[in-house]
Formats: sequence, C-alpha cells, structure tokens
Amino acid sequence: MPQEQYGHRSTMQTSEGPQVYKVGIYGWRKRCLYFFVLLLMILILVNLAMTIWILKVMNFTIDGMGNLRITEKGLKLEGDSEFLKPLYAKEIRSRPGNPLYFQSARNVTVNILNEKTKVLTRLVTGPQAVEAHSQKFEVKTLSGKLLFSADDNEVVVGAERLRVLGAEGTVFPKSIETPNVRADPFKELRLESPTRALVMEAPKGIEINAEAGSLKATCRTELRLESKDGEITLNSAKIKLPNLPQGSSSSAGSRQKIYELCVCPNGRLFLSQAGSSSTCQINTSVCL
Repeated sequence: MPQEQYGHRSTMQTSEGPQVYKVGIYGWRKRCLYFFVLLLMILILVNLAMTIWILKVMNFTIDGMGNLRITEKGLKLEGDSEFLKPLYAKEIRSRPGNPLYFQSARNVTVNILNEKTKVLTRLVTGPQAVEAHSQKFEVKTLSGKLLFSADDNEVVVGAERLRVLGAEGTVFPKSIETPNVRADPFKELRLESPTRALVMEAPKGIEINAEAGSLKATCRTELRLESKDGEITLNSAKIKLPNLPQGSSSSAGSRQKIYELCVCPNGRLFLSQAGSSSTCQINTSVCL
C-alpha cells in the first residue's frame, strides 16, 4: 500500500476513535459452560468414589481379587467358589489338612479327553446314581493290590473275602466259578434254586463239609449223586434211610426187625426182611 493511503487510513481511525472488539463467551453461554464443567467434575468425583468403593468391596489387591489370590504355584481360592462356564486346569487340590468339596444342584461330571477332544473316561455323580464310563474300572489299595476290576469280559474281585450282607443273599442268574464257598463263623450256608435246578460240577471232585453242624440237601422231585469214573462213599457211624419201601415178608408171621438193603436194576432202593440167604429177588414187585 502506498504511504499516502496508509497515512490517510490511520487518520480516519484516529479521528473516529478506537474501537474495542470483545473476545470470549459471555452471557447465558458462559453460565451453561460453567454448569457443564461443574457437572463433569461432580461425575468424575462420583465415578472415582464408586471405583474406590468397588475395589474395597471386591477386595482388590496387588495379589488378587476377593478370595482369589495369585501365587507362584498358580491361583489360590479361599472359601466357596462358583464357576458359570467350564473350568480348565492341570491340577485342583485343597489346602493341606482340609477336604475338597464339589457341589452341584444337579450332577457333577468329570471327563477325560484325548487330543481330538473325544471323551475317553467319564464320571457322573447325579441325584439318582453314580456312573463311570470307561473301558475298565479298577479299585486298588494304597499298596497297589487289586480289590475290584470290571470290563467287557469279566469282573474280578481280588479281596481275600467277599461278604454279602443282604437278607436275601446273592442271586446269580448264570453260572458262578469259585474255589471255595463258605459262611461266616456260627452262620449257616444255604445254596438254593427256587425255580430251577442246582448243579455243582468240578473236574477233580466236590467236597461238602460241615465241621460243627449238620448237612441238609432237599429237593422237590429228584436228588442225584452221580460219579462217572469213580465211586460215591458215604462215611458215617450211622446212615439212615427212613422212608425206603419194604418188600413183602419172606415168611408169614415173622416179626424180626433185621432187614436187607436191596437195589433194583433201575437204581431204586428198598428193604427186605433178612433171611439165611438174600431175599432181594423175592420182592421184585417194588422195582416195577
């Protein structure tokens, strides 16, 4: 701009007097701004107070939160804990000297998975029963001795004695294989088949022994003692057969009480009054 023009403009401004331009926010805008700033400060203080209260209630510390503590060996929970989703852990154990409880409103399920997340073993404890799903189930002592095992092929009881305390005894719908069956001391042993036959077989012999009592065998139709290659020995001071049929008297009016034990060709036994010679051939009508 030329010097003449510049001087002329300055003169005009001087002649008219200085004009003052106000810079800033005034009036109701200023009051609204102060109000929002004050409200923001109040919200910040309330938020800070709520944060401090939450940290205090939840017991946040540098070591963990609430009953959860972070240690060098992992996570440590004190008191009752509730997990709303699956829990994945390498090891779960209680404090030394305290028990470990698993509590659920329905059931507790423990699954063992392989690399392909396929269930290999499952243990389900429910309100009705405890179920174990696996290829083999074993129960062992602290020393490693097998007490019980079960799989698809067999069930093994490794204890020295198997005791059944039920009042009705034990029911075997099929065969049972055992080297020894005996009752507790001063208790009776009963082998019974209410509706079917009772068969005892052994390749080298069967021994039935009652050392301090009597032995009783009863049946409804037929009791058979059979030996294919050997003999049957009845060894006792007295052998009684009270209900054997008696043949007709060899001589009329004889009242002797000495009898001869006779055997029919079909195996039936009967009594015949003894004579000077065998009288079994006289009473052949009993064998019919």
